[in-house]
Amino acid sequence: MGSCWTKYLTGEVDDHDHHNVELASGNVHLITTIESWETKLSEANSDGKIVVANFSAPWCNPCKSIAPSYIEIADKHPSIIFLTVDVDELTELSTSWGINATPTFFFLKEGRTIDKLVGANKEELQKKAAAVTDLTIKSQ
Repeated sequence: MGSCWTKYLTGEVDDHDHHNVELASGNVHLITTIESWETKLSEANSDGKIVVANFSAPWCNPCKSIAPSYIEIADKHPSIIFLTVDVDELTELSTSWGINATPTFFFLKEGRTIDKLVGANKEELQKKAAAVTDLTIKSQ
């Protein structure tokens, strides 16, 4: 499970853990400002789309390991908006969402949490994405 956020807060992660990792690509949008977060949530609400928000960090090993799978899942579900929130860039937002570990995935509909996953569990992430895709199809 991803306890990277806790390690970062306690100083257990050093600067050598910062590696250039691709956290966003294709159907995954990297969120580094409150404005971009609000814009994407607003777009999702107006389009009736579900959002998957991945609270992540580029230095977090579980985050780096799940990133390619997250991108792959996002590309398979174009009806969902996939976001990656950089917890270092948006500490206030991350704190307001109660992020205690990375990665943490929130599944949102109309700005409200409909599901949540903590940790880099690819199979569970795939199941939850498929389940919310079914919700999207049924509500259309």
